[in-house]
Amino acid sequence: MQEIIWSVQPDLIIETGIAHGGSLIFSASMLALLDMIDAIQTGETINLKISQRKVLGLDIDIRPHNLAAIQAHPMSSRIEMIQGSSIDPAIVDQVRSIAKGYKKVLVCLDSNHTHDHVLAELEAYAPLTSVGSYCVVFDTLVEDLTDDLCMDRPWGPGDNPKTAVWEYLKTHSEFEIDKSIQNKLLVTVASDGYLKWVK
Repeated sequence: MQEIIWSVQPDLIIETGIAHGGSLIFSASMLALLDMIDAIQTGETINLKISQRKVLGLDIDIRPHNLAAIQAHPMSSRIEMIQGSSIDPAIVDQVRSIAKGYKKVLVCLDSNHTHDHVLAELEAYAPLTSVGSYCVVFDTLVEDLTDDLCMDRPWGPGDNPKTAVWEYLKTHSEFEIDKSIQNKLLVTVASDGYLKWVK
C-alpha cells in the first residue's frame, strides 16, 4: 500500500471498514509524507496538521473507544469518518459529494466480505477512482481458503471479495488487475484485488 500511495500520490483515500482505525492512521501518515515531499520540492513551509489531502473512512459501527483513539491521534486532522452502511445510498451520495473536491482518489474496500456486499461497494466506489489510480479490494484470499477456515462467517469460498472482483470486471473494462503487485509480494491478502483504472 505504501508503494501504491507513493505511485498514485492521492489527494483522497476512501476506505470502507474502519475497525480499530489502524489503516486510517497508516493512510493519513502516508499522506503527511506526500505533503512533506511537496513542501521540500517547492520550498514552501507546511503545517503538517493542515492539508487538503484526506482519508475518508466508512464503517457501519464505529465503536466509541475506537473513535476516541482515532480522534486523539496526531494524524486525526487528516481523517474524516462516516458511520453507516457503505452501500446505503445516502452514505454513497455523501461520499460522492466529498470526492468531487479531489483530483486523485484511491479506494480501499475492506468491510463486509460477502460477494454481494463487495460487488455493491465496487459499483458504488470504484467509479470514484482516478485514472491511473487503484481500487484495492482486500481479503480476496478468502476464495483460496478451505471452508473450515471461514467458520462463523457469512463469506467463504465461492462467496467473497475475489468472486465479486471477477464479476465486476466482466462489465468494467476500464479496470485491470495489476498482477505485478501480487507477483512481487508473493504473499498477500489481496490477490486479484489490486484493480488499476487503465482507461
